[in-house]
Amino acid sequence: MADAQKYQKLATEYAKLKAQIPVLKKAYLEEQAVCNELKEKLKECEQSIRKYEQEVDSLTFRNQQLSTRVLFLQEELDQAETSKKKSKHKHDASPVNLPSPTSVYNEELMNKIQENEMLHKQVAESNMQYQRRLEELEKSVKDYEGKFSHHQEVLDSTIQKDKAQIDKLQEEKAMLEIKCQSLEKETKSCRSRADIAENQLKTVQCHLQKQLEQANKIITDKLPFIDTKNRDLNGLNLPTHDRRHQLQARELVSQATNHTAELVQALSNFYTYSEQRSKIYPADGTHEPYSPVNIQYCKYLHENMTYLRPVEQSLKHFLSTLNEDSLTTLETATELQPFAVNFKKMVAYMNKLLPYQLSSLEEECAVSSCSASLESKNMDLHASLKHLTAVFNKLDTYVGLLAAQSGKTCSHPQKNHAHFFSHMCQALKDLNNAVREVSKHYNAKVSLEHQLPTATQRLKTTDECVVSSLISLVTCTGKFNAFLSGNLEFFSQSAGYRTRGSSIGIDSVSEGPRSNPAIVCYRQKAAGYLSSLASTAPDSVPHQVAVQNRQTLLSSAESKEGLSKQLANFQERVGKLEQEKEHWMLELQLLQIKYDNEIQKLAIDSIEDNMSDTVRESKDRTASSNSGKLLITSALLGQLDQVTSGASDSETRETLIKNHFSKRVNEMMLQHQQLDSKCVAFHSEVRALHKQLQIANKVKTQAEVELKTTSQSLAQLKDELQTTTKSYEGQLSMMSEHLAGMNEKLTQQKDEIDDLRSQLSVAKVSTSKSGKKSRK
Repeated sequence: MADAQKYQKLATEYAKLKAQIPVLKKAYLEEQAVCNELKEKLKECEQSIRKYEQEVDSLTFRNQQLSTRVLFLQEELDQAETSKKKSKHKHDASPVNLPSPTSVYNEELMNKIQENEMLHKQVAESNMQYQRRLEELEKSVKDYEGKFSHHQEVLDSTIQKDKAQIDKLQEEKAMLEIKCQSLEKETKSCRSRADIAENQLKTVQCHLQKQLEQANKIITDKLPFIDTKNRDLNGLNLPTHDRRHQLQARELVSQATNHTAELVQALSNFYTYSEQRSKIYPADGTHEPYSPVNIQYCKYLHENMTYLRPVEQSLKHFLSTLNEDSLTTLETATELQPFAVNFKKMVAYMNKLLPYQLSSLEEECAVSSCSASLESKNMDLHASLKHLTAVFNKLDTYVGLLAAQSGKTCSHPQKNHAHFFSHMCQALKDLNNAVREVSKHYNAKVSLEHQLPTATQRLKTTDECVVSSLISLVTCTGKFNAFLSGNLEFFSQSAGYRTRGSSIGIDSVSEGPRSNPAIVCYRQKAAGYLSSLASTAPDSVPHQVAVQNRQTLLSSAESKEGLSKQLANFQERVGKLEQEKEHWMLELQLLQIKYDNEIQKLAIDSIEDNMSDTVRESKDRTASSNSGKLLITSALLGQLDQVTSGASDSETRETLIKNHFSKRVNEMMLQHQQLDSKCVAFHSEVRALHKQLQIANKVKTQAEVELKTTSQSLAQLKDELQTTTKSYEGQLSMMSEHLAGMNEKLTQQKDEIDDLRSQLSVAKVSTSKSGKKSRK
């Protein structure tokens, strides 16, 4: 907006200067024309002066000629006179009536002299007029030159200013054009984003409309009754309330919690120091034994925190249950009931402790060193302690009444709440006064006890601690009284809420809206349910795909079981086949050995044809080999046929078996090593996959967080887009209006210029006519 105003001001100044430029140009041209006319007149005057000078020169020359002629004539006249005088005597007889030539010459001379004088006068007058006219023209030329220089300076300054202003305006125009181009680009991008956002908004609106229709349908189908007619059912609806009232109520409850904590701490200090004092006075347990009452009194005093601490904790728990966005009234404050119960237990503990306090004071009065004044102070303290316990009982009554408002059996109307708080404020005021009386009487009692010779330093220090605890108790009760009395108006007024079907205020029939204590729990459940609905659900599989996957999984499980059985059968068969293979391999090796032996035997038989003994022996060997027993041994690796044919066969068989088993052992070792390496590789892969799974879960959580942030940033961008589009539209409208105004101003200036031109033309015509008339 500041740039637009600046541009508008510059545009107006530019328009003014631009309007002044043609006027100055016209004035400059007019002055220039006047100067040209004056120069022409000056030239004409100089020409006329030259003519006059030439005429003067010719007249002076003529005058000189005439003067010489006159002198000559004068001389002739003188000669003629002298000649006349000489000839008078000679010519006396000549007639006198004839005119003489001298008279004619004299007349001509006189005429010439008069003409010469007239010419001299005219020349002098013309010289005078010429000088005057020349001086006037010089003055006017000087004036016009001064005006011309002044106008020239003004025109130069205006031209320079206009040039500078034009340069600035052109620069600003270029900047504004660049800015307009960038704004146009931004508007285009924003429009594209806005179109995308509008499309998304339309889809979301359609989706929400469908959901709304479905929800309305469900509501109409599933909720055929209206619960606002019944007051008890209407109390279960979430009421609308003032958030400021709730915040103020939470702040006041936190202040009350702090005051209660201070009160509990002060009471705990008072009971603790009282326990220490009862162990010192009237009997210290060393020289004199404790009385049974004193022992029981110390025992009860030692148990003070078991009754005092729950009061503070229950009120703090009630404060923690208060939310800023939920309504808290006496009807919904169900957590006040534990506080009231604990406060009642504390008051019962004080009532149980009161007889022992009174009996302890009576024992102190029964001591021989107790004077009458000390006894009277003890009795005053006796009465003030009774009054303090009675005030606590009264305060417990009102606390119980306030806590009972959230119960189902409560029958107190809302009108009585203000009375409850006012009476409670009065009870706190009485409590402050009672604590002050106890402190005053105890101070008087302690001051008298310290004057006794039996008072020890330990007793004095303990009494000072008790007095300080009573002073802190007085200050705590005073703060509590001031707090409640200062905020009594807030506690007494209604919360200003309403439920469906009821209005704000108090109705004479139904006594205003009443909220159910279970609303807070219902609201928390509803908020949790809505937050779960608002959370992004994981990508789910369609139902048909899930059913197909289940069927394939079941079929694959069944096929897996069948395949596992088949695999087991095949593994058994493979094992048997391997055993048979090994058996037949051994048989093949034995047969090969036998074959080699037979070949050797045949070679020996062919060489030793003559040796019958050898033939017989060979026959015996073949017979023994054929009649040998076949021993079958079963092992894990298969069956082995053992032939008992001799020592060589047994050795070869043993070596073969040994080699076979060594090979099998080596193969098993290699397989074991391979399996170990595979297990290690699988273990490392499992660990890597586990780490990848953890990283994927982290990435998933980060992506969810980024999705939330991007959704929030998208909403912000949409808002910014709307604001920027509005601002750009406003700026464009302002620019268009400004341009329209500038166009109107330009048209007006053009019209004025045309009018001035017409007036100038009319004025020139009139001046030309008047000049012609004056010349004529």
